[in-house]
Amino acid sequence: MCGIVGYVGGQSALDVVIAGLKRLEYRGYDSAGVAVLADGGLATAKKAGKLVNLEKELKDRPLPDGFSAIGHTRWATHGAPTDLNAHPHLDNAGRVAVVHNGIIENFAVLRAELATRGHELVSETDTEVVGHLLAESFSSCGDLADAMRQVCRRLEGAFTLVAVHSDAPDVVVGARRNSPLVVGVGEGEFFLASDVTAFIDHTRSAIELGQDQVVELRLGGVTVTDFAGAAAEVRSYHVDWDASAAEKGGYDYFMLKEIAEQPKAVADTLLGRIDTTGALRLDEIRIPASVLREVTKVVLVACGTAFHAGLIAKYAIEHWTRIPCEVELASEFRYRDPILDERTLVIAISQSGETMDTLMALRHAREQGARVLAICNTNGSTIPRESDAVLYTHAGPEVAVASTKAFLTQLVACYLVALYLGQARGTQTADEVRTVIRELADVPDAVGRVLQTMGPVRELARSLAQKDTVLFLGRHMGYPVALEGALKLKELAYMHAEGFAAGELKHGPIALIEEDLPVVVVVPSLRGQPILHDKIVSNIQEIRARGARTIVIAEEGDGTVEPYADHLIRIPVTPALLQPMVTTVPLQVFACELATARGNEVDQPRNLAKSVTVE
Repeated sequence: MCGIVGYVGGQSALDVVIAGLKRLEYRGYDSAGVAVLADGGLATAKKAGKLVNLEKELKDRPLPDGFSAIGHTRWATHGAPTDLNAHPHLDNAGRVAVVHNGIIENFAVLRAELATRGHELVSETDTEVVGHLLAESFSSCGDLADAMRQVCRRLEGAFTLVAVHSDAPDVVVGARRNSPLVVGVGEGEFFLASDVTAFIDHTRSAIELGQDQVVELRLGGVTVTDFAGAAAEVRSYHVDWDASAAEKGGYDYFMLKEIAEQPKAVADTLLGRIDTTGALRLDEIRIPASVLREVTKVVLVACGTAFHAGLIAKYAIEHWTRIPCEVELASEFRYRDPILDERTLVIAISQSGETMDTLMALRHAREQGARVLAICNTNGSTIPRESDAVLYTHAGPEVAVASTKAFLTQLVACYLVALYLGQARGTQTADEVRTVIRELADVPDAVGRVLQTMGPVRELARSLAQKDTVLFLGRHMGYPVALEGALKLKELAYMHAEGFAAGELKHGPIALIEEDLPVVVVVPSLRGQPILHDKIVSNIQEIRARGARTIVIAEEGDGTVEPYADHLIRIPVTPALLQPMVTTVPLQVFACELATARGNEVDQPRNLAKSVTVE
């Protein structure tokens, strides 16, 4: 969740760190701070609120600049978002500065222990104990990396730590356990960050940090060890997008840009998936086909929007493979003692690859003997590294907190996994796979056509800016789309919004219908699902008879819904299993425009962060 940046090199360290923090603003935060090693000492500044508050502080009270610095944007967990609780945190002598993402679970015990030795802790945070412990360890060993290793061995919980010491002016040290941290390698300069976005305008060469590792950055190079001090094997990789991909490109919001990028993102995720023999290829498959043929159950685990992608995937997986499929909220998964074995395939879906709930679900599944396949957008992140197989969604950087292009590419990836399983198990022939791939290849054009017709949707959204509630209905694959539409409205417009299975109306939700209540209805294909189509048309009639304002999403050429739609949003004709990829798009635009009309911050909604890296 929090943004972390560290730098050692020949540039102005303060400028590099502030620029890196700006690039990480999309992750969500409530305070910011920096620490710079300069003139033989350590200088810090930190302020609650947005980064502009910190920049004003630095303008009013400039810090000396140097060639090593760390910075942080905080999302409050322990302690309110105040100047005092903002990071970095220091030891009593002001020689050590540390920034932290995650939660130190045993901080209370450590804090009490430090107090007995005369340490005075001034903040409400769990992070401050680390600064004091580092100071103690450094005083005895004289090496910041070794001090970090000693401290990490005492910590419980999930954490990324980055620290500097005034007695080691050209050193920045970092550590990670269950929380993201990546190294950037430039020409004579090195970076640490919670996301490659922070240093992408300086270098695209990166190093993965593994679980329970400590990294030391010096002007002379990078050293990586485990917490015990043993040298660790490192894996370098190249980031395949540049700084311009993370800029707004003339759009008012990153979300608008990312909605517009969806045709390309879908096409890129499909690229090169069929080999010369007609067989389907994924990215990294370390599960033998013989094992896949023996799978008796598939379980999808995810959170938020990715969970809705999993709900849609269930229909495709069961249809194409005939394997029973369950979809689980990752935050609930391991706590209910799920039934897993070596014939279970768990599919973990995460845009960032660092979603803590999903990561812990993955680990629980592997402990039970299940195989895990990851669907992820971030190369080098933890979830793909700890999985048996990976399918990357080539969406590029998604900066807006509310997911759009990541969601559509997750759907593509889920379809590909379903086809791959079907191919491995013999339930799908090569010709059938090629047919679906051709249909998927038509989706970018269909999404593009939807985006060209969104003027009336934006106008409708603006007209509803003063409403308090919007309901969403769907059947079959339209039900998860209804859930996703409601989530987008909650995230962005801060409105009460609920998604329902349309068949459940008479079992309670119809009591909510009142005069002029906006109800969005996702209509199944008249051609592909005529029975479901007729049933949902009856649902539309039921709610309209009770005074609701009906907003209907239906295929081009479907005239049966016209008499019952107060507002009709047309989408291209699409195969039934693929239809969510086009029905979702108007709901993204609708939520974005409604949030704008209500004066909300679209890219950084209140209380939300892009990547949830704590449980």
